[in-house]
Amino acid sequence: MTEMVYGATAPTHGDPILPRWWRTIDKWSVSSILLLFAIGLLLGLAASPPLAARNGLDPFHYVERQVIFGVIAFAVMFVTTMMSPQMVRRLGVIGFFLAFAALIMLPVVGTDFGKGAVRWYSLGFASLQPSEFLKPVYVIIVAWLMAASLEIGGPPGKSMSLVLTLVVVGFLAMQPDFGQAALVLFGWGVMYFIAGAPFMLIVGAAVFVVLGGMFAYENSEHFARRIDGFLSPDIDPTTQIGYATNAIREGGIFGVGVGEGQVKWSLPDAHTDFIIAVAAEEYGLFLIMVIIGLYATVVVRSFVRLIRERDPFIRLAGTGLAAMFGVQALINMGVAVRLLPAKGMTLPFVSYGGSSLIATGFALGMLLAFTRTRPQGRIDDVFAGGRGR
Repeated sequence: MTEMVYGATAPTHGDPILPRWWRTIDKWSVSSILLLFAIGLLLGLAASPPLAARNGLDPFHYVERQVIFGVIAFAVMFVTTMMSPQMVRRLGVIGFFLAFAALIMLPVVGTDFGKGAVRWYSLGFASLQPSEFLKPVYVIIVAWLMAASLEIGGPPGKSMSLVLTLVVVGFLAMQPDFGQAALVLFGWGVMYFIAGAPFMLIVGAAVFVVLGGMFAYENSEHFARRIDGFLSPDIDPTTQIGYATNAIREGGIFGVGVGEGQVKWSLPDAHTDFIIAVAAEEYGLFLIMVIIGLYATVVVRSFVRLIRERDPFIRLAGTGLAAMFGVQALINMGVAVRLLPAKGMTLPFVSYGGSSLIATGFALGMLLAFTRTRPQGRIDDVFAGGRGR
């Protein structure tokens, strides 16, 4: 507990791997991630039985699968946290090319599962969504390019990252998956800002986003329908947004009681995209604030640790991963309370979904690896060394 409050001590050379890992990892973030997953299982016990009944499955079929996915996700996260930043970078670059190739092949061998957008590979026993795995490794390769551009005589990494981002966003938009495309653009914008973006370029990027939204509205019936529904002053009570809004209103401060919620019987995505509505109805605002606090703990503590980091690549990659993790959670909750247009995006570590859970475990594993305490890893050490001389 003392280390959680006052911080971990720097590792000593020759320490065994596990004690060194435990001493250098951010324990508050790890604890928050474990609690988020536990809350997800708790909500899954309430939200998934109605869906299992409709599909003729055992009542806790989806909960059991989520436990399996969770074990895999935490194993991936644990192994990744023990890697050096250099190893994470190599793994991220290789992973990007594999995930991007999988994204390109979606129109040929992918499926839409009747949802109107080809985003998945059907594996028979499960499905795989390449975009979920693309996001974290995209952050790594973009951070690598931007960090290289900061070196004397380095390549034009910032321009290269912009071209790469536009290509990735283009393929995501063709699915169509405008939500993931917007998340990728946001991640690039945050990292570019940290790397020292000119103000006019930020303005240009904002204009590009607006023009892209207008183009999508005019050329995508799916996108236009969601925007129109969001802007409409009336809420159709028979839509997912209508059910979610009513559930949140019914929940109040402390909820209607465990297992007493009704929205799970009406929402087809109660266990995935709208699981926050189940939490609000049965446990009220109290649990929602706990969930928000846990996400904030991971993001804020990561930023605090990264701001002291002297390695540009670690600072950029860690900031991008933390920002995208936090914003994805905000988008999911914002859709449920109708602050944002409807978008099929999971609530990290809480919603049901194998691809999302495992990919998020990988992303947070990289983030925790970047924020571990390392000898001479903090920018303070530069000034401390100067004073010592």
